[in-house]
Amino acid sequence: MGDFFKLACERFSVRKFSAREVEAEKIQRIVEAGLRAPTACNLQPYRIWVVKSGEAREKALGAVPFPFVRDAPALLVVGASEQEGWVRKFDGKNFADIDAAIVATQMMLQIHDLGLGTTWIGHFDEKALKDSFEQMRGFNLIAIFPVGYIADDCEPAKGHTEKRPREQIVAEL
Repeated sequence: MGDFFKLACERFSVRKFSAREVEAEKIQRIVEAGLRAPTACNLQPYRIWVVKSGEAREKALGAVPFPFVRDAPALLVVGASEQEGWVRKFDGKNFADIDAAIVATQMMLQIHDLGLGTTWIGHFDEKALKDSFEQMRGFNLIAIFPVGYIADDCEPAKGHTEKRPREQIVAEL
């Protein structure tokens, strides 16, 4: 196993990709990392869509307002099914979105570990995706990941390393 803390520190949101294609084996490895994510009561209330064909890609890109996404050779979409999620009995909280977010996080970290880049896109037209892909209907779509090799001149966003003071976030009880 590599150095997870180093991975967590080095990963950044990539918004510029090279033209190099992503190998199918790497896409499968990313998906497999998602499939191995823990979920509440192991109910696995999520789906992963690998957007591959040119037609599907154009439909998906139409739902995302960021031009840089068009340059990513691969797109992955993650969604959650509330009907399949575990529900906490005492207050009715459904964990489907949380489970899908865990899946998405593992995929995002695997992407970086494979020498690729991505950014978690949450700003997209969910209705447009569901209108275009009937397989996505009935799911809360939580993330789109453009995946590709990082362009040589890509750098982290200006505020990437700026963090709120620890004492504002962490409390020892």
